Amino acid sequence: MSANPDITEKSDPELLKARILASLEKQGFVLRDNQFYLPSDLDKDTIRSLHSEAVCHKLSQRRKGLIKHEPSLLQRFASGKDIEINKMYPRLVEVHPNSDDELLFRYASLHWSIPVSSGYGRRLRFLVVDQNSDKLMGLFGLGDPVFSLRNRDQWIGWEKEGRIERLHHVVDAYVLGAVPPYSFLLGGKLIALLASSNEVREAFRVKYEGRASLIQQRELPGQIALVTTTSALGRSSLYNRLRFNDRLVFRSVGFTRGYGEFHISNGIYESMVEFARTNSRATAKHESWGNGFRNRREVLQKVLTALGLPQEWRNHGINREIFVSPLAENARQFLSGGASKLDYYDQPVSELFGWYRERWLMPRSQREKRHIDWSPQELQLWSNGEGNGRTV
Repeated sequence: MSANPDITEKSDPELLKARILASLEKQGFVLRDNQFYLPSDLDKDTIRSLHSEAVCHKLSQRRKGLIKHEPSLLQRFASGKDIEINKMYPRLVEVHPNSDDELLFRYASLHWSIPVSSGYGRRLRFLVVDQNSDKLMGLFGLGDPVFSLRNRDQWIGWEKEGRIERLHHVVDAYVLGAVPPYSFLLGGKLIALLASSNEVREAFRVKYEGRASLIQQRELPGQIALVTTTSALGRSSLYNRLRFNDRLVFRSVGFTRGYGEFHISNGIYESMVEFARTNSRATAKHESWGNGFRNRREVLQKVLTALGLPQEWRNHGINREIFVSPLAENARQFLSGGASKLDYYDQPVSELFGWYRERWLMPRSQREKRHIDWSPQELQLWSNGEGNGRTV
């Protein structure tokens, strides 16, 4: 680091470059010949380890706003004695801004083994609560999808114009999963099923029907045809072969190519933004987006260029499995312009839960007993002032 206190990362590219290199090495990437590489033993535990720096940074960011609420938030998680298998039933609770439910959503999301996005554009967030115990079973959030996703677009049959015209009929599940002790009972499969329910589809329509799109300024119908999501840790055991009435609910369409920014922006994103503002100019803007950089990826692109680092550094190499969940029998035809009306599947919460109960819950509860002795205190994040909580 420079001995001159007036020299900062904002003005000295070598300081910022040194921090980026140190961060990559600390995460576990292998640095060699102006390039970095994934560890050779890349399994799910290694992927968790590579994300741990980003998770810790997220915990540090959220600590101030949540630590005082942690005792009361932990009371909304179940202990083993709260679970009555024969009385369990899910209730969807839509999360509204500035509510206690939003605090719980944020707190629970911090227990994921990879950093959770806040979602983009249109957002619909749900807590899934056990109606019998009034305790949190899991959560999911739906938001606007990325504009271009090769495997998704190939599966639909989209060219650019069709994607522009009909992308608003697609939402992405940017976070989805169960929390302990329900996760021990394969509760993640229930949460995934519920994301495709009639009730969620209707809630989205009520919230967004008739709203004007930001860029094109045209009213949208608020109809969802497709839910997409990506696995957290490579190949997914949650979504693969997930069925309802013997029909696949989620279908694998391939893997991402490993692009992102978590590996470089951990803990130094604010410094990168300041450096980008000083040393480059925002591009690809639309007046409705404001005057800043469009997103984190644009900041990363500008910083790498200004530092003389390869653009290939945007690729961390961790491939995530991509899944699509059609909500209608003719979803692909509708999205590709071959149908004018959606022929929706009938998937009420009651029937989805009934399927989960018979297919997974009852058999699992007879074999798996970890949930019985579970205590919510095992999820505590900030005891002794440090992040030490369990991931899900």
